[in-house]
Amino acid sequence: MARIGIIGSEGRMGHALAQAIAVAGHQLSGGIDKGGDVAALATASDVLVDFSGPAALEPNLDAAMAAGVPIVVGTTGLEERHHWLIDQAAELIAVLQTGNTSLGVTLLAHLVREAAQRLGEDWDIEISETHHRMKVDAPSGTALLLGEAAAKGREIALADHSERGRDGVTGARQTGTIGFASLRGGSVAGDHTVAFLGDSERLTLSHLAENRSIFANGAVRAAGWLIGKAAGRYTMPQVLDLT
Repeated sequence: MARIGIIGSEGRMGHALAQAIAVAGHQLSGGIDKGGDVAALATASDVLVDFSGPAALEPNLDAAMAAGVPIVVGTTGLEERHHWLIDQAAELIAVLQTGNTSLGVTLLAHLVREAAQRLGEDWDIEISETHHRMKVDAPSGTALLLGEAAAKGREIALADHSERGRDGVTGARQTGTIGFASLRGGSVAGDHTVAFLGDSERLTLSHLAENRSIFANGAVRAAGWLIGKAAGRYTMPQVLDLT
């Protein structure tokens, strides 16, 4: 049984995490939000899970380093400086950072990378995602994660080989590109499909998220896995032994 502390405990993910911790048989060591004592929480915990916000990342990492406890960073919207901070912290403690803690999405990304590597660029890749009407960004972070997986399989840079927002007379599809399409509406938690389209056949890999409990369950599993690990930067595929 691990003592898990939640940073960002009053949000919807925070509540889902508290429930997932209890179901997994772990102990909730406490939870904080903006203005809370992260140092005290770190001292009382075996591992921290951070779903707060980019602005809070630096003090959260500082508290984890001071207490010598590992931390799972599920905060999205991170910029280059944040990743530099994570790299610095990973020299002293174990840090697992990811934009998606779902175990299903983690495995999907692995399968996408494998398929992209083996099928070759004569198979077109199209990534489609559907989310609730309130989502403000597109493509979703998960769609981009899947795009990066496909790009790694082909050993190319996604930024140089992606197509988005087709409209009007766009011309023929460019060979080797990775396309994105985004749908918004209703209360969809998150559906993602990666289609590999050949001349006479198609392969489709999909993941459907029914609610945010899948992210909480994955984060709790990652937190338990991270305890006892040597200092370093870790990823969700390592939790599933995919690397």
